[in-house]
Amino acid sequence: MFRHQGRGRNYTHNLKLASILSCVAGLVNITGVLAVGTLTTNVTGHFAFFSEQLILMNYKMALIYLLYIAFFLMGASVSGFIVELASKNKSHNAYIIPICIESIILINVGLLPAFVKAGLTFPAIISFALLFAMGLQNALVTKVSQSVVRTTHLTGLFTDLGIEISQLLFYREIAEKVKLHKSIFLKLMIIGGFFIGGIIGGFMFQYFKLKTLLLPATMLLFALWYDHILLKFYHLKRSLRPDE
Repeated sequence: MFRHQGRGRNYTHNLKLASILSCVAGLVNITGVLAVGTLTTNVTGHFAFFSEQLILMNYKMALIYLLYIAFFLMGASVSGFIVELASKNKSHNAYIIPICIESIILINVGLLPAFVKAGLTFPAIISFALLFAMGLQNALVTKVSQSVVRTTHLTGLFTDLGIEISQLLFYREIAEKVKLHKSIFLKLMIIGGFFIGGIIGGFMFQYFKLKTLLLPATMLLFALWYDHILLKFYHLKRSLRPDE
């Protein structure tokens, strides 16, 4: 799911990656909206709010929106740096560090209810942390899947999906239609995962508040464990294969 890149990567790897991490993004996004009123999986809207506050001469809020953008960018940069550094050292475990950092951030923010009860909500800090985490995830997924999978925002996906649905009317070759159907299904999985994550997160937030973030953190750690166990299984399978 994470380990395979380039020619070693196939459609199934991208499908697994898309289904899990899009659900994680949906959970984080709705939690951010309900907890602190901030969209934390993309920065498109923050540019508009920054411009608005700048025109209204509310420079404090304008700075906060600018920092939202900066923290997402920093998360993406850190993730990209780690992956590039690992690739230079020919390591196949580049994905572990960004996923672990993201999990740690989500767990720490999820354990903040004690501060909330004390009246210390720190909404901007929570937003900064979640935007940084989503920047990490988006850059990692984009790099690993070679830009095939993006899990933290849907605008581009809906655009591509609309184009591909229209292409169904024109493609005639079987191979082309199969490829197109797979691409459409992958995008629907990402969109569906994001929606499901948002719905589950919305219901959970009513009872668990910020602790809802412990679920996406658990999903990320499960994904790492699953990848590790699968690798061990394939190594064992190869070792048991008789020499040819």
